Amino acid sequence: MAALLHAIAEASLRPRYAFMVLTLIAEAADSDGKAGPFVRRGNHHYSLRDWLSDSLTPMGARDPRRLALAERVRDELQRQGKLARDSAEAALLLEQEVRDRIRISTKTNLSRAVSELVRAGLVRRHYAGFRVDHQNRGGHRHVVYTLAGQARCLLHPAPAKPQRLERQSEFVFN
Repeated sequence: MAALLHAIAEASLRPRYAFMVLTLIAEAADSDGKAGPFVRRGNHHYSLRDWLSDSLTPMGARDPRRLALAERVRDELQRQGKLARDSAEAALLLEQEVRDRIRISTKTNLSRAVSELVRAGLVRRHYAGFRVDHQNRGGHRHVVYTLAGQARCLLHPAPAKPQRLERQSEFVFN
């Protein structure tokens, strides 16, 4: 683990953020270290990038820029006349718009962090989806991250299969 932290610190401008991203990828990964293109949580399926973005969102909840974003969005919606008169409906619309903008911003930061992890040799990235797997994005493809090198230490070991204990058989009497 110490070697992994050193590699991340050397490769990333934001090593704590990169480590959070890497641990979330490991959480979503299967036993082979492959995460994506979709993550299932409960009864819902999310694209890997959406799930990672939503998982990282609470980290910036107290950031003054995040708080200012809500006010800025409210002002924009009022100027455009899109804000409903009903306060509950307006709050729902405002919350959705803020969530969408935060997701876009988080995806940008996420992409930057993953690119640093790819350059460090800790993650491999390819795209899977419509038609064929491909190295380049686009064409209705979704990202797949695979843990590589020292990052594989973050994988959870497969649960041990319970050993079947030998039992004494019962005799059948007539």
